[in-house]
Amino acid sequence: MSTGIERPSPSGVWWLAIRPKTLSVSAVPVLIGNALAWSERGFLDIWLALVTLLAALSIQIGTNLHNDVSDFERGGDTPRRLGPPRATAMGWLPGSAVRRAAWTAFALAFNFGIYLAWFGGWPIIAIGLASLLAGWAYTGGPRPIAYSPLGEGFVVLFFGLAAVGGSYYLQTLSIAPAALLAGAMAGLFGAAVITVNNTRDIQSDASAGRRTLAVILGRRAATWIYGVEVLLPFALLPGLAVLVGHGARLTWPALLLPLALLQIDRFRRAATGPVFNQMLAATARLQLFFALLLTLAIVA
Repeated sequence: MSTGIERPSPSGVWWLAIRPKTLSVSAVPVLIGNALAWSERGFLDIWLALVTLLAALSIQIGTNLHNDVSDFERGGDTPRRLGPPRATAMGWLPGSAVRRAAWTAFALAFNFGIYLAWFGGWPIIAIGLASLLAGWAYTGGPRPIAYSPLGEGFVVLFFGLAAVGGSYYLQTLSIAPAALLAGAMAGLFGAAVITVNNTRDIQSDASAGRRTLAVILGRRAATWIYGVEVLLPFALLPGLAVLVGHGARLTWPALLLPLALLQIDRFRRAATGPVFNQMLAATARLQLFFALLLTLAIVA
């Protein structure tokens, strides 16, 4: 059945499969965690920070690829899906190849993790193994996280608290309330990306048996959840300013508040459909811009 979507080039198909527009969700917490460590110590192990970033990106890429093939096999993705086309569902790549690529990404993350564990010890081993397991369990196993109401919480925990806290710990061998608070802020934006995705797919997810928060609570409640996820990081800025001790500079990300309010209004008004693909990318960009301003405020 023709979908009217032109097949990308071979390299373009793989680029599409790793979902580059949302990879900043894994890069942002590493950036923030290292910025906080640099602020405290006055220096940074750049190589260690780079390997941390590569490990985080590998886990997300593995998760995205595994999601691509698993959702197709479970009937959640078809060529007619509202979201961006998926390589396996479109028939552009065989499921076996996508699954191998996912496990390759997880293996790379594991190898990066061995290096990181040499510096960070058992806490990093625990975080790394839990992150790898969660990446597989997001759409794998008998009870996939993505098919439950736990998707947003998963992102706050692993792409927020664990990622920022772990990045900070690797540089300082300690943990601080500021790192956990900043982790919650990064994770909330990441959860907002999931909320956009799940709100767009309410009808198809319900048909496929997925019980996401958006499916269970409905579009109206999802709008409120999205608003909280986007605005709460701004509300937490004063607390982070007190913990970090940089005063008014920590309000720099608040410059993005009008953009955040505009994005929430777009979410509220939009009819469910492909327009949510633009909002998903815009939410990821908002998180990235917030993190960049926050990082500048921390290290300035």
